[in-house]
Amino acid sequence: MGSLICPLGSHALLGRNLNGGYELQRSPSLQRRDVGFSFLKSETCPRSRTVVCRCEPADFEERKSPNEVRKEMRQCYDLINNLGRGVVYLGSSRMGPDHLHYSRVFELAQEIAKLLDCTSWSGAGPGLMDAATKGALEAGKPVGGFKIGKEASEWTTSNHHPYLASESYLTCRFFSARKHGLVDAAVRKSNSDRTAVVALPGGIGTLDEMFEIMALIQLERIGSELPVPFLLMNYDSFYSKLLDFLVDCKSWGTVFEGEVESLWKVCDNNSEALEYLSKFYSLP
Repeated sequence: MGSLICPLGSHALLGRNLNGGYELQRSPSLQRRDVGFSFLKSETCPRSRTVVCRCEPADFEERKSPNEVRKEMRQCYDLINNLGRGVVYLGSSRMGPDHLHYSRVFELAQEIAKLLDCTSWSGAGPGLMDAATKGALEAGKPVGGFKIGKEASEWTTSNHHPYLASESYLTCRFFSARKHGLVDAAVRKSNSDRTAVVALPGGIGTLDEMFEIMALIQLERIGSELPVPFLLMNYDSFYSKLLDFLVDCKSWGTVFEGEVESLWKVCDNNSEALEYLSKFYSLP
């Protein structure tokens, strides 16, 4: 009769050959409820066989206390209070200086910083975030950032920004704290606050941040006493298929007619974005 040993989590399962198949049972030394299953495909096993499952260790030591996350959130808020709220840029970390969108974002951030005379915020990473950072610096305006320890591109092994002053950005361990920072940086407390959220072309991380902020605006939970302009930069029809999908959602009943359009302004180029912000804030 063949036998099989298989680890399930931290518990060992002992198996025995039963009518051409296997029946697995928890070791009798364990006091918890037995776990049993049998393979769908029956197979004879003339001699003993061992199956080894290797799992990568996960270190959640830093998450053992909510105080660690709370402390990092407080650091994000302190940084915002020091540098001031402004325009938050969300965008790809993979579209580098050789990409056509990089130069467009550089010019956009430069012009918006001059127009709104405010701080520019981003994830302080490479790619389009870097373009926005350099554009705002070129305009001579303040720049702040919430960097994450690991990006989907370069700078993955360093918690330090290559050229920003250390007091102008924070390297976050927790995505939740970082998101709180990115949202709060765009909050408007008074009519004198000129802020905005600018969603640039990007991948999974950008979409995650973009739709989370969009949902907060929809549910009136963004924490802003005044409306915050939200711009979706549809360079070269980058987001056109996504917009088509959201139109299809209307036929499924998951969004109402005009609901998505009321949450953001889709801009095909920088001129449209600057014109929209000028009208929004009644600027020349």
